[in-house]
Amino acid sequence: VDMGAKLPCLFLVSALVAYYVYIPISEDFEEPWKVMLIAAAFRAATHLAEVVDQLGLMHHVEALMLVTTFQYIAPTSDENVTVMDTEFNNVGVRLYLPRKLFDGLRRAVVYFHGGGWCIGQAGMKPYDCLTRWTSNRLNAVVVSVNYRLAPKYRFPVQFEDAYLVMKFFLQSSVLSQYGVDPDRICVAGDSAGGNLAAAVAQQLLEDSEVETKLKAQALLYPALQSLDLNLPSYQENENKPVLSKLYMVRLWSEYFTSDSSLREAMASNRHVPVESSHLFPFVNWSNLLPEELKKDHVYTSPTYGSSELAQKYPGFLDPRAAPLLVSDAQLRRLPLTYILTCQYDVLRDDGVMYARRLQAAGVPVTHDHAKDAFHGAMFFVSGPIELAVGHRLVNRYIKWLNENL
Repeated sequence: VDMGAKLPCLFLVSALVAYYVYIPISEDFEEPWKVMLIAAAFRAATHLAEVVDQLGLMHHVEALMLVTTFQYIAPTSDENVTVMDTEFNNVGVRLYLPRKLFDGLRRAVVYFHGGGWCIGQAGMKPYDCLTRWTSNRLNAVVVSVNYRLAPKYRFPVQFEDAYLVMKFFLQSSVLSQYGVDPDRICVAGDSAGGNLAAAVAQQLLEDSEVETKLKAQALLYPALQSLDLNLPSYQENENKPVLSKLYMVRLWSEYFTSDSSLREAMASNRHVPVESSHLFPFVNWSNLLPEELKKDHVYTSPTYGSSELAQKYPGFLDPRAAPLLVSDAQLRRLPLTYILTCQYDVLRDDGVMYARRLQAAGVPVTHDHAKDAFHGAMFFVSGPIELAVGHRLVNRYIKWLNENL
């Protein structure tokens, strides 16, 4: 083929690549080209997974899980931390045990990874980095949990796995075995893992069998409710990097079922039946968001959906899946709390509303709002693409743990 034919082909391919990679990026992002590449990679992965799903080759979530396996790291100890995979209560966990000589009892963090209850694992490189750094810098025992995932397992399996691990670890005999101070334990997680951490912290308050109380909870850009999926943050960040509104809706619905009727109802925000209308004040953003986040958004009353969906899939109305739905009386008893929210994140308002409600209930809350970050920014702290903002957020989280745990 002569050069005359090659040039238009090259131009066309370049134009397509540029069209796919280039998206308008906020001026608040300090490394815009890196963010564009990250966004393009995530779009490509989800589009490819959709194609594979449409062809009937495999479920789109299973296709995405294949991508995550490339980031898997076997349990590898280093000079600071001993790392091992084991099971607590028949649930897989990765343990990080500090090697430093230490006379007293150590602090501990139980961590739940993100991934929309569908993907991810404790052994993924970004999670291994985060939990390893946490263990080393805090001289703390860290338990990173491999709870079971959708679509093979639906709600409440993910929550139950998370709770089983927490309850097992809080036994005095287990804490003694690992040299952990029972007064210095934190539950933590990011995204869907933040959801599980919040739900576990709430459930522990209702469990008379558990004597050890948590010192703290740390929720990193958590998903906390599926009642109103048209909050200002969902509207403003509908197509922002890494997590689009439609994909978050898909993850929420996959947590409960593969029935597309729930996903379609959630996408149009018409999935809550009128008999559950009493829950809406818990997520009424017009009362819970500060003015700078309300902007010119206008609160509209909910449009109710069919009772049939809620009867089939009651999970989306269950506080174990939506921790924002508990009463103020229950919130009052929760421990010291750290909540990270990102400005360019569909889940931003979930975290902001929870911080507001906890503060109003008298819980000491540190609400760290990152105005220059998007959902999952802490994930990008190791190659192939690292972000300065990811490192900053990790450092802020670990600093808070160090000062408060």
